[in-house]
Amino acid sequence: MSRVLRVLLPLAILGVGAGATALLIKHRRVAKPAPPEVVLPLVRVASLSPTNHQFVVRTQGTVSPRTEINLVSEISGRILGIAPGFHDGGFFEEGEVLVSIDPRDYELNVTRAKASLAEAQTMLDREQAEATIARAEWKRLGKGEASPLLLREPQLAQAKAVVESAEANLQIAMRDLERCEVKAPFAGRIRTKRADIGQYVNRGESLARIYAVDYVEVRLPLALDDLAYVNLPVDYHDGESKVPGPAVTLSARIGGKPAQWQGRIVRTEGEIDVRTRMINAVARVDRPYARDPDNPRPPLAVGLFVDGAIAGRRLEDVFVVPRLALRPGLGLMVVDPESRLRLRQVHLLRLEADYVVFQDGVEAGDRVCVSPLDVVTDGMHVAVLDGKSASAPVGAGAEQPKPSE
Repeated sequence: MSRVLRVLLPLAILGVGAGATALLIKHRRVAKPAPPEVVLPLVRVASLSPTNHQFVVRTQGTVSPRTEINLVSEISGRILGIAPGFHDGGFFEEGEVLVSIDPRDYELNVTRAKASLAEAQTMLDREQAEATIARAEWKRLGKGEASPLLLREPQLAQAKAVVESAEANLQIAMRDLERCEVKAPFAGRIRTKRADIGQYVNRGESLARIYAVDYVEVRLPLALDDLAYVNLPVDYHDGESKVPGPAVTLSARIGGKPAQWQGRIVRTEGEIDVRTRMINAVARVDRPYARDPDNPRPPLAVGLFVDGAIAGRRLEDVFVVPRLALRPGLGLMVVDPESRLRLRQVHLLRLEADYVVFQDGVEAGDRVCVSPLDVVTDGMHVAVLDGKSASAPVGAGAEQPKPSE
């Protein structure tokens, strides 16, 4: 290749490139600016509908027996027998003999007391006869007023006192003999067994720790603000409250399965806890260990930790919406016909974990936003999700706890 060609070839290539670039610039398309696309937040709405709502106050507590005592021996002696159910967790009926103590010494005491009473009665009969003779002789031979000693009145009084003392000793001996059989004061269950066959027990020694099973009680702590939503029985100095306590539903999970028991608030404790600033309402559940053929469930055992739902006051024509519809500090999120978000101030009646109850500030048929939003401003455009579930009335379909009435 000649020297001239090596010089001209690069120049030709540069020229062709410059021409092509000029041609592209001349025939380029001009870009037209487009408005930015705004993505509206997609929300789910529900139409408001007034409903009747019953407040439910939720709390927790531990099941405890209504009566728990020590079963104590009132005499001393050796235990000869015990009831079949006399063991930890055993059941017994009222009046059932739980422990039998050796009665032989006390039978001898009864025999001795009967003999003493017979002897004292004989002495009394003799003194009464001698007093009769003395009065007759004084009437026949004496003059004026006879002295009490002459008429044997002190001796007669002493004989009567001896008889009364002997009768009392016989009653004590017979009562001690009856106490050889330690009977259950109520229908209940044994918490702790402390004696067994062959053991010698002294008077006043504890044989077992027992509690009643006719009903149990549950202390349910309530915040003072919750008292506005439930009618609790209140006792005053001049008499007890005549208002029946509200119903309460107790629930727990046992063996991985839910169980419920129905009860009623029977009283409130007289003091406010200085540590928690709460008041304790006492719920009562009858026959906690009885079988229920209509509702198979385990017994409500003492010591079980349960959740309590207390039936509160019932209000009419209120609105119940999910809590997501309420923006703290701003108000209720309502979507107007133009799909703009409006913040309405409403009269809150109760704020729950999942829903809110309120009155005023809205009308039936208004649509509330029930979707979570990161940013909320009054008047912002939203896109409403279509579908029947999106427009279901709020209130009738809200979560309504159902404690027994």
